[in-house]
Amino acid sequence: MKYSIVLPLLATTVLAAPVVEQRQDAACTIPTTFPTTANDKLPNPFKFFDGRAVTTKADFDCKNKEVSAAMQAQELGDFPKKPSTVTATLSGTSLSITSTEGGKSVSFSVSIKKPSGSGPFPAIIAYGAASLPIPANIATITFNNDDIAAQQSSSSRGKGKFFDLYGSGHSAGALTAWAWGVDRIMDALEATPGAGIDPKRVGVTGCSRNGKGAFVAAALVNRIALGLPQESGSGGAACWRISDSEKAKGKNIQTSSEIVGENVWFSTRFNAFSTKSNTLATDHHQLAGLVAPRGLLSIENEIDWLGPVATTACMKASRLIYKALGVPDNMGFTGSGNHNHCSFPSNQQADLTAFINRFLLNQNTSTANIEKGPTADVSAYIDWTAPTLT
Repeated sequence: MKYSIVLPLLATTVLAAPVVEQRQDAACTIPTTFPTTANDKLPNPFKFFDGRAVTTKADFDCKNKEVSAAMQAQELGDFPKKPSTVTATLSGTSLSITSTEGGKSVSFSVSIKKPSGSGPFPAIIAYGAASLPIPANIATITFNNDDIAAQQSSSSRGKGKFFDLYGSGHSAGALTAWAWGVDRIMDALEATPGAGIDPKRVGVTGCSRNGKGAFVAAALVNRIALGLPQESGSGGAACWRISDSEKAKGKNIQTSSEIVGENVWFSTRFNAFSTKSNTLATDHHQLAGLVAPRGLLSIENEIDWLGPVATTACMKASRLIYKALGVPDNMGFTGSGNHNHCSFPSNQQADLTAFINRFLLNQNTSTANIEKGPTADVSAYIDWTAPTLT
């Protein structure tokens, strides 16, 4: 059935929660406790926490589920399942989403700017506002993530519509709450074809703190086709352990011990690891691994505070994960210096265009070997090799 929009339009769709969440798999045994043994090397993404080797793609799928559980338990806070009811209402260019759980309801809206012509169109969800150029043939969905979880300072914890629904004491940090918001946007897009968006071709982006958020959303929301985190640095594209190593070398770089006092992006559970990030069961090469095999382009700025060596080495380790899955070119990273924070330099345009063309426009565009950043020897930070998963 085709849908056409004549403004003003009011359409409401109610989504029932599925019996089984996509995140869950009865074939996988997910632990509830996780290692805390100190190790300065990046954790092995091809070994289960119980020591078993990951040898197949099915094994890796299970490994990713335990990585996600560990990150939620130690760093991000719990990522809630789909609410009992989600209602989507389209009025003109505004899509209003209401979630109901446990007798409580919260609503938020996103703005959709579409290309001319008939859809459905691919789209990019932009935290706040897009700071990278979105092509004219791609829709832009503007998402006020601060409305879902506030991030003004440490006093913002537990404030926002996510916490109105789940309680101010919920374990989720703001990054996880924002990812929950993206998940609800995807629910709404799937149930509202009149919005003119193809939910199978949706990307997510944000810069700086919102870049961290876009990275986490791409990792936790498996319906996102393309992650485009921009200048996410520590808490995003940088591995905690490598950031600590760079700090020890005298670099002016954001680390876990600083980040927990700056804002509420992470769960309070992360506080216990902030000065000993080498005891985390995971690291952020595996955050990127949670996106695999979907599209991911990490866009970085070579400012010391953002950790250019930490992001480059970490993302090199991530590409080894994609390579093991047989899709190395589904993931890339591109760094550039000499430009203002959250501006977008022209020398990264070709890389961005290639990933958008391939993963959102379904074009046969090469994204091969996009690894651009300062010199960083990933072998210094790993003591494992990537297998070829069958």
